[in-house]
Amino acid sequence: MPENDSEPERTTPPRRAAVVINPGKSGGPELQREILRLCETQGWAEPLWLETSIEDPGTGQARQALEAGVDVVIAAGGDGTVRCVAEVLAGTTTPMGLVPLGTGNLLARNLGVDISDPVAACRGVLTGSERTIDVVKATLDHSDEQQLFLVMAGLGYDAAIMADTVDVLKDRMGWVAYVEAGIRKLPGKPVKAKISVDGGKTVQRRIRSVMIGNCGRIMGGVEIFPDAKFDDGVLDLLVLAPRGRFGWLGVVAGIFGRNKRETDSVEYFQGKAAEITLEREQEFQLDGDHLGAGTHLAVAIDRGALTIRMAG
Repeated sequence: MPENDSEPERTTPPRRAAVVINPGKSGGPELQREILRLCETQGWAEPLWLETSIEDPGTGQARQALEAGVDVVIAAGGDGTVRCVAEVLAGTTTPMGLVPLGTGNLLARNLGVDISDPVAACRGVLTGSERTIDVVKATLDHSDEQQLFLVMAGLGYDAAIMADTVDVLKDRMGWVAYVEAGIRKLPGKPVKAKISVDGGKTVQRRIRSVMIGNCGRIMGGVEIFPDAKFDDGVLDLLVLAPRGRFGWLGVVAGIFGRNKRETDSVEYFQGKAAEITLEREQEFQLDGDHLGAGTHLAVAIDRGALTIRMAG
């Protein structure tokens, strides 16, 4: 009989995901069981399940996932979890998936990810395709440590809202809780600011807030950066400088009005980098996380640095 020279058929190992999950927002073990079943039915291996903690809200878990060589790291939680995972994955070839949990989920909203059904969002990760988005690197008070954000950073009024929003109200009322804090924080004094975009001419303003956007929409679906795109390599700056008794009406008109750029209380700038210097400390936030106070903020876009895996 002739010899059988055929080589044994080689099988490709199934792909594997890591799930970096905030246990405080997961709703219990049922979600884990559903994601395990989903991976099985889609032909993926059992996922690496990594829970965040107060001490480590996601960066250590994301590094562990990278070391394990998984095919995708799924950030399952709110904006803070997403930001921590993205800080590790940015600049690598490993994609990030999104399973939105909690109240904000701003990146997921801007990308069109289903925020109402975590299992559906996870299915989109497993069966979807990859795309790249920009990230923004921020340095507060000339620190040696850069921090990353995906949606928005802010100095002043908006960051004070994040710092003062009551957690119990966030859990019960969602984004409406931020409105409540915003009303309480309306009274306040402006601060002198120097703002430079792309190293150009410095402008001086008396501001209540400077916001830097990588995406357009924030809480409640409000679009405050109408020209922002998460893959255009451009930063969008919004300067809020209400003047006089009716200054905040000018802010409302500038953000929500038909002619968004035509008001003395609101200015928009665009560029690849920006620097803001304040005469006194103001609160500081990244993607809704209050991170203290400072007088200097430098930001720069890193185009296409993060790969996202999602449906569509």
